[in-house]
Amino acid sequence: MTPHSGVLSKTILSVYEKKLLKEVKRGPIPTHIAIIMDGNRRFAELRDILPIEGHRHGAVTLENVLDWSGEIGINVLTVFAFSTENMNRPSEEVDGLMDLFAENLRRMGDDERIHRNRIHVKVLGKNDKLPKEVQEAIRYAEGRTQGYDGFFFNIALNYGSREEIMHAIRHICEDVRIGKIGVNDIDAELVDSYLYTNGFPEPELVIRTSGEKRISNFLLWQAAHTHLYFVDVYWPNFRKIDLLRAIRSYQRRETMQ
Repeated sequence: MTPHSGVLSKTILSVYEKKLLKEVKRGPIPTHIAIIMDGNRRFAELRDILPIEGHRHGAVTLENVLDWSGEIGINVLTVFAFSTENMNRPSEEVDGLMDLFAENLRRMGDDERIHRNRIHVKVLGKNDKLPKEVQEAIRYAEGRTQGYDGFFFNIALNYGSREEIMHAIRHICEDVRIGKIGVNDIDAELVDSYLYTNGFPEPELVIRTSGEKRISNFLLWQAAHTHLYFVDVYWPNFRKIDLLRAIRSYQRRETMQ
């Protein structure tokens, strides 16, 4: 491919992206989108780089998705960053990821864009099982953004949906035991209030990258009525066009109901 053909391809993609954005903005925009960010390690393997470098590329993509979400008009973004099962990965990779999480969370707490756009950062999961420096970084990012309501950014970190549901069940049982609530008070709305996502609407759209077609223990309760979209692109390669196509798919399915 010649340099001229590369420029032409970028120009065509740019024109298509703008056209797609206009089309999407004419339809219903999902209030809450959730993303399973999959494929960082396979991205790294293809490029013969360390897994942690794949995760660093993925972190850049996430920053872009935050910007795109705000531009499109999404109000809540929830991303699956690290599952409870991921703790079983090689210790070198896990340690590197924890350093990356701590670094990025602290940077979020200081990021001018976060404060300008009043982005509320919240981490969902078993925070008490994470390294001390990550816990401190979580408190820092959440503390510096806790009063914001311009956009809500949830990071599922050391998260597992079954564990979340069991956590809710244990607390509901305890509150029944002490008489705070009665058995007949238990309904879907009450269960919602005991989940990590309490206060947020259910996601209308869940996107998974890398071509895998599984939910992988992510928002099992919350995604009961959610549209699913699977894209055959590794997370670091996820583009604005891919996000727009996912939303367009959601819109088309919504209008068919």
